Amino acid sequence: MRRKIAVDLGTNNTSIWSNGSVAFTEPTIVVLSASDERIVAIGNEAHEMLGKTPETVISIRPISGGVISDFSIAKAFLKIQFSKLSQSFELLRPDVMIAVPSGSTSVERRAALEVALEAGAAHAYIVEATLAAAIGAGVAVSSPAGNVILHMGADVTEAAVISLGGVVAYESKRVGGNTINQAIKQHLKNKHGLIIGDATAEEIKQKIATAVVTTDDRELEISGRDLTFGMPRNVVVKTKEIHTAISPILELLSAVVESALEKTPPELSSDVIDKGIVLTGGGARLSKFDKFLTLTTGIPSHLAEDPELCAVRGAAVVLENLNLWKRSIITKS
Repeated sequence: MRRKIAVDLGTNNTSIWSNGSVAFTEPTIVVLSASDERIVAIGNEAHEMLGKTPETVISIRPISGGVISDFSIAKAFLKIQFSKLSQSFELLRPDVMIAVPSGSTSVERRAALEVALEAGAAHAYIVEATLAAAIGAGVAVSSPAGNVILHMGADVTEAAVISLGGVVAYESKRVGGNTINQAIKQHLKNKHGLIIGDATAEEIKQKIATAVVTTDDRELEISGRDLTFGMPRNVVVKTKEIHTAISPILELLSAVVESALEKTPPELSSDVIDKGIVLTGGGARLSKFDKFLTLTTGIPSHLAEDPELCAVRGAAVVLENLNLWKRSIITKS
């Protein structure tokens, strides 16, 4: 029996489902030798090298904005990841389902299909990430009621109203978890004259950043490079100042939801209010982000269980039930 593989190919991380469960999630990074472009490391091993590599090797992220930006590197990345799943991979090629951004173009969708086939798939399918995330979050997407999903990735945030197994209203912006990190980095540079890396910005976001200010003004000591003298220096940052730094990004995220809701047919509006907004994607783990959306939209919001895995799990459900979802997929073999 042919193996079935579902893939959420993200800018920062790629999750792969196989044989009834999520097999692994690894950073979508490939490290190459600069001299001959030989692959040195991928995934977790490549991520450990970030910011520490000599000039003889280069790090590449083959996904940008949720879509393939470097076809050959993305193909090599997937082929190696697929080979981890089975020793008989080359003999019995799998069926592969890839979740793609709902706002991706026809060219970007064809690229996703082609990269899956060239990485070794016998048949390739794609499904919209918002629909897949809703399915993976346990939302009854086939019902005639309206359901709102906000899927927040590293570079792209998408909001969709889903009913009868399809997307009824939709909005997308190139803003996400990485955008928040960039805002934090810029704040540290402007206010403290400190240059920090992506890993430190992510640490700040996870440990003290919040979408809603509370009386708990936590502190975190971080290290970086002094902008003026170029020497290492420590700075203590607080929750409230980080909230101020990321507030413009939060407003953009709220606008994504509001725009999708404005496009929602009146017949589904009451369903939206009753059911609320389901938050998926790793970026949605920002502290109190659900409360922030509830305050700004007036609609109850809640974080899905394992939000970063909803899209790949939903893609797996679609792959396992192709006949039921044939209207919602695109395929090539």
